[in-house]
Amino acid sequence: MAINQPMITVSIVDDEKGLRESIATFINGSAGFRCLSNYGSAEAALKSLPGDKPDVVLMDINLGGMTGIECVERLKAVSPNLQILMLTVYEDTDQIFKALAAGATGYLLKRSSPTKLLQAIREIYAGGSPMTSSIARKVVASFQKSKQIGEKPPHLSPREEMVLNCLAKGLTYKQIADQLDISIDTIRTYLRRVYEKLHVQSRTEAVAKYLSH
Repeated sequence: MAINQPMITVSIVDDEKGLRESIATFINGSAGFRCLSNYGSAEAALKSLPGDKPDVVLMDINLGGMTGIECVERLKAVSPNLQILMLTVYEDTDQIFKALAAGATGYLLKRSSPTKLLQAIREIYAGGSPMTSSIARKVVASFQKSKQIGEKPPHLSPREEMVLNCLAKGLTYKQIADQLDISIDTIRTYLRRVYEKLHVQSRTEAVAKYLSH
């Protein structure tokens, strides 16, 4: 008997109406996915998106008014657990890095195939952070550069360190749960504590800051 897969809900923020509606239609037509809402500006998204409570947000970087990067920062301030996938036309590493530092979980090029889009959404939903190694290196380098001499590494429990090590290896929440014999909810609890101790807002930042120590 087939096991029912969870419905992954998505919200879109993009100022290109045609593209935004096309992505929404594609997501709604894909099994296991549902588009809850779509917004043409960061300002509109900030007003209503937190109430939508989507599993994943698709965020354009270059919006007409407020940038997608600033939108990410403001959304994460009110919804810390919100998972955001940046969408960009070009592989602009500086812009993407700034978005990740603001709290985004990963990024995807707009020219990527529809299949790749669904894969990236699933990856983020499952606990992954889709991005290239060059971006990951930028994040790590940033924390290494800002690290003060003599700064003591934050104290993490053995379990918290295990979870971070698994995330650094690219494992999803499910894979970590299987490996450590704990539930996915327990992993999220560990990560909330880690975020507080490391003063970060995303898995990417947590792993990078931990590795820099």
